[in-house]
Amino acid sequence: MSEPVGEPERLTPDELRTLFLFESLNDDQLAWLARVGRVVEYPAGAIVASEGAPASCFLVLLSGTLSMSRRVQGGEIELVRTEFCGSYTGAFDFYRPDQDVPQVYPATTRAVSDCRLFELPAAELGRAFRGWFPMAIHFLQGLATTGMDTRDAVERHERLVALGSVTAGLTHELNNPVAAVSRASATLRERLAGMRADLGTLARGALTPDQLEAVARLAGEAISQRREAPHRSALEVSDSEAELADWLEDRGVDDSWDLASTLVSAGLTVAWAERLAEAVPAENFGAALTYPVRALESDGLLDEISEAVGRISALLASAKQYTQMDRAPLQTFDVHAGLDATVTMLGHKLEDGVEVVRDYDRSLPPLVAYPAELNQVWTNLIDNAVDAMGGRGTLTLRTRRVEDDRLMVEIGDSGPGVPDEIRTRVFEPFFTTKEIGRGTGLGLDIAWRIVVGRHHGEMNLESVPGDTRFQVVIPLRAAEHQPD
Repeated sequence: MSEPVGEPERLTPDELRTLFLFESLNDDQLAWLARVGRVVEYPAGAIVASEGAPASCFLVLLSGTLSMSRRVQGGEIELVRTEFCGSYTGAFDFYRPDQDVPQVYPATTRAVSDCRLFELPAAELGRAFRGWFPMAIHFLQGLATTGMDTRDAVERHERLVALGSVTAGLTHELNNPVAAVSRASATLRERLAGMRADLGTLARGALTPDQLEAVARLAGEAISQRREAPHRSALEVSDSEAELADWLEDRGVDDSWDLASTLVSAGLTVAWAERLAEAVPAENFGAALTYPVRALESDGLLDEISEAVGRISALLASAKQYTQMDRAPLQTFDVHAGLDATVTMLGHKLEDGVEVVRDYDRSLPPLVAYPAELNQVWTNLIDNAVDAMGGRGTLTLRTRRVEDDRLMVEIGDSGPGVPDEIRTRVFEPFFTTKEIGRGTGLGLDIAWRIVVGRHHGEMNLESVPGDTRFQVVIPLRAAEHQPD
């Protein structure tokens, strides 16, 4: 912004007294502010202060709307937006006398609309403030060095606890498919070794090339039949196994029941076995039969491995959706994908006794917001719901449109409910009903700040015994509320 031409606009002491920051100052202090400060104007979209730049000015909003944002990996996130007259920004640490500590703007402040601000030189204001309020300086410095550090440490702990829960869930969910891959791979190695031995037996049986080709062709047909086998009832399968096992026993085949079970599960019948018997000499039938059986077992093991790997891939995709890895903070996305990813991450807490009911409005348009932060909200709410039910009950996830431009995500549980006397306190920082060591009381506070402070939404609680619902209402087009 260019410097004003001529004498800058000033505020009178009486005008300054209308701002809540200065309402308790005495006449001399107000007169000093009126003399040192000036009124500045910024058009919509202009940068008032840039993150990391030397903090030279302390600014008080007189009119218009300001937003503050900070740079993060992959983009920029808005911290706060305000149109409240008297809100302040700029050099927040103006009071600090430490000359060896760089004074920089902690965030970028933009004018969302045309703004008028009262501007004070940070260095001069700091010297005056330290002279006016020496005891307050000690409190502010103590808050900066101790109080905020304490809250940050507790918040980090809360986030680490949530991360630990999610990590435990992901590890638990990955354990089964990884074990399946390991088990199937070991068995497949044995089957392949058996197939090599079967081929050696067939080679020693002096079969002609046409006979060997017939065995290979029938093995291929068996594999194709297995993949297309129709579903049959347990009784039909049992009857077919008995018929084929008897047929094999009549021809002196060892382990006829085990072989019959593998062949029938692939949809094969006595008719297929008769074709194999016609293709090879009777003395080689047993050896010829083991090759297709090994092939069927190997194909089944490959299916098990593929299914397990697919499950691992889906879990990793859910983890990526949950963490929003390698994605910009502000995105257009389907809110249901985040809810489902969170349920997957917390699967270890849900599987034993919690029924998950999804009542999604799939007609909802994509949401423009911060999905990684909303996933943290869903994590806190779902985790609290499961704890409230003692690990047994019904968890309900519901979405719907509540107005033309807002959606509601409702997370409900069938637990005992929230007593009336504490219902108004659940969003307070450090308030918790959990026993010592299980909760810090910051989960719902963090969720509230993400929803209300970051997404300009609201959080509500409705609770009666057996039906507790946390409702998150956020704008569908959060991007319209973000800086350019």
